[in-house]
Amino acid sequence: MKRNKRIALVAHDNRKQDLVEWVEWNWEELVNHELICTGTTGALVEETLINKLTLEKRAHLKMTKLKSGPLGGDQQLGAMISEGKVDMLIFLWDPMQPQPHDVDVKALLRIAVLYNIPTANNRATADFMISSILMKAHYTPIVNDYTDYIKRKVEVEK
Repeated sequence: MKRNKRIALVAHDNRKQDLVEWVEWNWEELVNHELICTGTTGALVEETLINKLTLEKRAHLKMTKLKSGPLGGDQQLGAMISEGKVDMLIFLWDPMQPQPHDVDVKALLRIAVLYNIPTANNRATADFMISSILMKAHYTPIVNDYTDYIKRKVEVEK
């Protein structure tokens, strides 16, 4: 993980306001990194940052917008994590509201844990992550070696 991180930002509808407020509070740090957002969250984050930046700095904003979560954005993000293209995940999800794409959310969180991606699911954890001294440093997370799993022999009945 380089000094400039690739930070994924995701929020369910009832948590988008929380994420926008968090971005407003942390914009000066966030603009130093590459941002990856799903759907509507990406539009809101971009609008928030553009309102904070000068024209010159807007040109240097690095942001990737994926599809909306229920339309495949969570799966796109999971694929990016498995390809080593995401360094950390801020995912403010709503624990009180069932989601039509709950299986995608669970799969995304599973992949983040599997690849040892720092993950915040609430603002307090996001605050701790972005204020960590590791935000401004190279960091190499330990990732389990799954070679044995990949090479396992599976017996099938004939």
